[in-house]
Formats: sequence, structure tokens, C-alpha cells
Amino acid sequence: NITFGPPVIRSIRNVTTLPLDTHLMIEDADRYLEDFRRAGSDIISVHLEACKHLHRTVQHIKNLGAMAGVCINPATPVSQLKNILKFVDLVLIMSVNPGFGGQSFIAGSIDKLRETADMIKQTKPEVYLEVDGGIDAGTAGGVLNAGANVLVAGKYVFGAPDIKRAIHTLREKSNI
Repeated sequence: NITFGPPVIRSIRNVTTLPLDTHLMIEDADRYLEDFRRAGSDIISVHLEACKHLHRTVQHIKNLGAMAGVCINPATPVSQLKNILKFVDLVLIMSVNPGFGGQSFIAGSIDKLRETADMIKQTKPEVYLEVDGGIDAGTAGGVLNAGANVLVAGKYVFGAPDIKRAIHTLREKSNI
């Protein structure tokens, strides 16, 4: 399933100049790369576990003029990033098992973030380290301290009765 397909991305692009970060949590992402880029995605991330030829997919994203990201699931070791890290602009650590919003943060993700941050620092320091899953005012500080510099807080923000207040609280608790 694609939650926000190219038509939705195109509609969002028409009302903002903010960067649009698209996480393709799908198999055979290669089929959709051009459509998402044409729609206005600035960053396109794919799952290491779902790409048959990850390097080729990353190069395709970059050739389309977008920043390329690679995502790993909670059970995937950080060491799997070693051979692709120097080619990407962003690494996304999933701190829940992909598929459904509202899951609880997997505590072991903090160690995984630290390990990834160290690998990034040694290999390509300009790579963004993103975390997605269970991010809220209680988990944000810990993931930032572990090295993340991009947070995805879907349920916490969009499930809140006051979205502006939720964002303010998240920033306040994170010292952003």
C-alpha cells in the first residue's frame, strides 16, 4: 500500500517549498522513483531489505536529482549499511516494525542510532540520520542524544488534538 502517492505529493508540493521527504516502504520501489520525483519529492528513501540492487536504486534516485536515503528495519544490523553509506544522503533507522502507525518505540533503537551515528561520522559526516517510529516528547531527546538529526513523529503530531501544541512540545522537550 502507498499511503501518500504521487498525486498527493504533487498537491502538497503546490502549497509548500519545504523539502518533501518520501519514505518508500514498498517492494520494487524502482517502479515508482520517477513518479515520486516528478511529483515533487526532494528526498527519496528506500528499504535496504526490499531492494534487489540497492546501489543501482540509490544511483537512480540521485540521477533524478533527489537526495537518496536508505532505511533499515529494527532487526537489520547497522553493519548492512557499510557498503552503501558513502553513496547516500540520509540513513533512516526504523524504531518500530514498519507497517502501522502508533507503535511503541523499540528501546534498542538508541544503541542502533549511536552505532549508525559513529559509522556516519567516520564515513560521510554530512549524511542525515533520521529515526521513524514511536517518536514523541518522551523519546525525542534520547534519539537526538544518540545522534539522530531528523525525527519523524507521525502519530504524536497528527493524532494530537492540537497539532501546533504537539510540535511545540516536541521541540521544547528536544531542545530544538
